[in-house]
Amino acid sequence: MTNHTHPVTSPRRWRAALLLIGVSMSLGGCLTHTRDPDNALASIPTDYRQRHPIVIEEANRTVEVFVGSGRGGLTATQRADVISLGQAWLREGTGTLLIDLPKDTPNARAASESYREIRSLLSAIGIPARAVSVRDYTPRDPRQFATVRLSYPRIAAEAGPCGLWPDDLGPSIKNKVYVENKPYHNFGCSTQRNLAAMVENPSDLVQPRPETPPYTARRSIAFEKYRKGNPTATNYSDSDKAKLSDLGK
Repeated sequence: MTNHTHPVTSPRRWRAALLLIGVSMSLGGCLTHTRDPDNALASIPTDYRQRHPIVIEEANRTVEVFVGSGRGGLTATQRADVISLGQAWLREGTGTLLIDLPKDTPNARAASESYREIRSLLSAIGIPARAVSVRDYTPRDPRQFATVRLSYPRIAAEAGPCGLWPDDLGPSIKNKVYVENKPYHNFGCSTQRNLAAMVENPSDLVQPRPETPPYTARRSIAFEKYRKGNPTATNYSDSDKAKLSDLGK
């Protein structure tokens, strides 16, 4: 008996085999790419809170007082700035309040007169004289305007720096961030930096504040109503003034 080959079936089988080989190679390439231990993004956290953490550190708070050469003393706005800085030092200062006074500048004499008023304002709000230190300085650049600078160290929350763009945001062969659908490096940095700037007490980011003692008089009234079986809700005489309608009565 003679065996007859089918010329149509053999090419189809070859094409199917080649297709299976191609699919296997592509899947193997994907597995190799995802399991690559040399991935450059492995050291970059995906969560923006870990990539741009808020840190607690000691930083200076500074207020500059602009004094012209023909006038001494402070304006109303400058007095408010000095008083606000002094009150903040009483609340959060961790070191000496330093005053940088211009020397050998066109406004040195006027700055000296303003300095005396600054000291009197600081003394009036309760800052002792031993807590204030004075230092003369001359600007390195003569074109720079010399100001009276008040500064002190404090505990502050910081994040950043922002604005770092190590990779392109668009698709490219070298941009693994885009290919792997991960957030770009600068993502979330401004949010973290703004949150750190708005926090009044940096320790709130680390631990909760202690509870204040309860109001004993009000608590006693509520307990007495509860003991008698009366409603403990507070009824205000003018509560109906805030209502827009009588719906629900």
